[in-house]
Amino acid sequence: MGIIIAIVLIVLVVLAILFFVGMYNGLVRGRNRVKEAWSGIDVQLKRRASLIPNLVETVRGYAEHERGTFDEVTQARAQLERAGTPADAAAANNMLTGALRHLFAVAENYPQLQAAQNFRDLQAELSDIEEKIAFARQFYNTNVLDYNNRIGTVPTSIVAGMFGFTPEQFFEAEEADREVPRVDFSRTAAPPTAPTGGGEGGAAGGTPASS
Repeated sequence: MGIIIAIVLIVLVVLAILFFVGMYNGLVRGRNRVKEAWSGIDVQLKRRASLIPNLVETVRGYAEHERGTFDEVTQARAQLERAGTPADAAAANNMLTGALRHLFAVAENYPQLQAAQNFRDLQAELSDIEEKIAFARQFYNTNVLDYNNRIGTVPTSIVAGMFGFTPEQFFEAEEADREVPRVDFSRTAAPPTAPTGGGEGGAAGGTPASS
């Protein structure tokens, strides 16, 4: 009888160890998925930041006096590059989006700038990056939610506390900043309307031509 009890206890201990090991490994995998998802956002943020100097210089060539707008964009870019956490990066990215809106509002006052191929290419690439950031943000936040739920629920929270697993930060975009900054290149000045002849005494009511 004693041997049977000992075997049962050993089996229970082994099962408990396997259970805790499984939870630990699940937390490690979850944390790694969060890091991998964040790398996707980080790559796109760096791509976005790398476009800013060229974009600013392109607009500056047509609107040199708009220094306040250029400074706003440059400072927002610098803050994004200094961001050390996802929350800081999200705040800086939102600030940069707002600054770019101001820059594109300036560009709308210069038809020649809007028609410049370099500017159009930069704006199109920036729009593409914004869409990729939005997809990457959704993927990242989904993984963060799953990982944080594991940490916050029993019994996984016990293992998380024992081994120092901590919640990850979400990458949030402000509601007003979720739209991609765009410039409408399709808008062109309407040609002047040709005057209609004669008014009340024009062709409609004038003297018919002789046959």
